[in-house]
Parts: sequence; structure tokens; C-alpha cells
Amino acid sequence: MAFDYNHGTVFFRDEFVPFDQANLSIASSSVLYGLSIYTVFGVSWNNEHGKLYIFRLKDHYDRLVQSAKIMDFHSFANQWPYAKFEQTILELLRRNNIQESILIRATVFIDELIAGTKIHDLKNGFSAYLYALGEILPRSGINVCVSSWTRTADNAIPSRAKVNGSYANASLMKNEAILNGYDEAIAIDEHGHVSEGTVANLFMVRDGILITPDPATDILEGITRKTILKIAKDLGIKTQERSIDRSELYLADEIFMCGSSAVLTPVLSIDRRAIGNSQIGPMTDKLLIAYQQVLYGDNRKYRDWLTEV
Repeated sequence: MAFDYNHGTVFFRDEFVPFDQANLSIASSSVLYGLSIYTVFGVSWNNEHGKLYIFRLKDHYDRLVQSAKIMDFHSFANQWPYAKFEQTILELLRRNNIQESILIRATVFIDELIAGTKIHDLKNGFSAYLYALGEILPRSGINVCVSSWTRTADNAIPSRAKVNGSYANASLMKNEAILNGYDEAIAIDEHGHVSEGTVANLFMVRDGILITPDPATDILEGITRKTILKIAKDLGIKTQERSIDRSELYLADEIFMCGSSAVLTPVLSIDRRAIGNSQIGPMTDKLLIAYQQVLYGDNRKYRDWLTEV
């Protein structure tokens, strides 16, 4: 049975409490203005080892710190050094007695009431909760469209900061896609280049080269994205980070999306044009297998990415 977050223990502000007691006021800055940042990371249960492994916990913490710096959530890094963050996450897992693969969402939020659109010198709060891994996108493959909505630019809401409020942009894209019979949408930046999906980074394969949009294309600098690039290079796969035009997507041999929640999800078609043979491609399959071996602690080469619970 999948973990039921409704009956789990969460961390909220400064204590562990039942899920239904971790609430914010309707007058809070987080609710009124989306003034919060977050990260999501996977925890994998290896039944053979009888162990839980948290994937790249320090990297997710660092991204929270970087997001806080960009958004001027000035007190987070001082109040939450990495050792405190790590111990809180470990205790959260122990209190919930987890023996399955799950996800953890950790959030830093402006914990003030009716403070207007101010950020600096306002109190920061921290929360973390667990939820079942599930499938945010069908792992068997997805049919996607290029959205008519433009990706928010770095000089509007910076993509390098994982800001809750920015997902209004992604939600418009996802909603449009679903209403038109697609599973997911691809965002285009203000310069007309491919950016990413609504909740995942994008990779394509052309002529044996693994290609992904570069960080200047208003993408989130995803941790799974970095992981895939590293694994691919170690497997001898040539990689490129560069701008991609919309029409180039239609010519790709393979395309997949990736993220902590999306894992590696093959794209079967874009704008009703088949990608490859509309099945998971050989390079995507190879990278998926290698990635899962890393997550579950079966490849010792990457064990320094894992925090054992």
C-alpha cells in the first residue's frame, strides 16, 4: 500500500506534527503572493538491501539555499545549516517508518500575515512532508504539445529559483495541454527556443548525440538533468547543452523528460508528430536503467550521491 500522507507526520515550522495540523493562514504571504520556494527529492527503498537511500540531498539543500538567495529569503541559510536540514529529513523518515520509495517536498516560505509584497527582513518558515512516488507523467510514454503560453523569463520570475508562485505559468500550459487531449506541454522561451516541460527538463537525441536546452533558455537547472548528463558522459555518450528550435523537436530520434517526480519519461509524439517509432528509444532506455541503478544504490560508483537512512 502506498504511503498515505494524510495520516503521516510532517515537519512544520519548528516541530513534527500530524499532516492535518500543518496549515497556513489565508492571509499569509505564501498564500496571497506565492512567496515560497521548494525542492522535491526522491527516497528509494531497496528491498534487497533493506535500506532507504535519499538521492542527492545536499544538492537539493544547496538549491534551496540558492533559491532563497535569489528571492532574498535572507534568514534561511543561517537558520538552517545543512547538518540541521539533513537531521530533520532523516528524523522525518524515521517517524513515518518508511519502507517504500517516496518523495519529499521541502519548502521555505515567508511566514507573515498581510505583509504585502515585501520579502526582505520577513520571517522565514520551513516545512517538509512525504508523499507516494506515483506517476506524475505516464512512465510508458507521453504525447505532448508545444504550449501557446511563453515561459516566464529570468528577468520576470527567475527559473533558477524554484518559486511556488511561478508555477501559475506552468499550470496554464498543463491545463491547455490537457484540454486539447495531450499529457504534457513544452514551454518556449521569449526568444522562441525550447525551454522545458511544466515540471521536468527535456532531452532529445539526434544522430547519437544527447542534447538538452542550455541554462540560458529559462530552465530550472534540474538536479536530475545534471545527473543524466553525468551518467551519459560516463557511458561514453556525447552530450550538448545548447538552444533548440521548435521544429528541431519534430526531427529528433528520441525525446524524454526528466525530474525527481517524472523520473525519465519518454515522449512519444509532439504536436501529433511521432517521435522515432513512438516508443521508448534505445538511449532513453539505457539511461533509465542506469539512473534507476543509481537511485537504488546498485551502482557503487555513485554512492556518494546517496544518503543512507
